[in-house]
Formats: sequence, structure tokens, C-alpha cells
Amino acid sequence: MENTLSWKEFDKVEMRTGTIVSAEVFREARKPAYKLVIDFGPLGLRKSSAQVTKLYQPEELVGMQVVAVVNFPPKQIATLMSECLVLGAVNGDEVTLLTPGKETPNGLRIG
Repeated sequence: MENTLSWKEFDKVEMRTGTIVSAEVFREARKPAYKLVIDFGPLGLRKSSAQVTKLYQPEELVGMQVVAVVNFPPKQIATLMSECLVLGAVNGDEVTLLTPGKETPNGLRIG
């Protein structure tokens, strides 16, 4: 496999569980997306942009627990400073969010 990652490199990626506390249409984004605010417990609230408009409505996202990478540097996306990357399975323009399956404490590390 070309993109082989060492265990040491993988260990640097901080994937955490968090609960979406707000979701709204991101009108300024070039591609259809939502602005999300996610509660990561001890890590606090983080903002993100998510292109998940094909499969989800904003109101159904609120309260959903998701998995996100929290240790990327902040990234400006249109008018939003994104502070984490919400993970999902990508099938063309449809993105299915990754969830822990059962509720966990917010901020729990994925390993």
C-alpha cells in the first residue's frame, strides 16, 4: 500500500467523540454544507463545516454524537474558522457521519 502509516504517525491523530449542539446551513460555503458546533467535553466546544447535506437535515444533527479529528490546525472555510474535522464515509457526494454506535462521554479518544 502506497500511503502506509506507521503506528507512531497514527498515534498523533486525535480522534474524539463529541455531540453536535448546533447545526445550521452554511450559506457562505461554495459547496452545500452545515456549520456545526460540537461539544468535546473537557476539550470544549469546537466549530466545523460539514458537507453532509445530502443525507442529513440540521435539526436531526443536533444531539448526534460524532467522531472528529481535533488536532488539525484551525482552517478558514469561507466565513468560518473550522476547529476540527468531522469524519464520515464518502460515497460520491453523500457523506455518512461516523458515530460511536453507543453513547460515550464527550471527548473520549478513539484508538
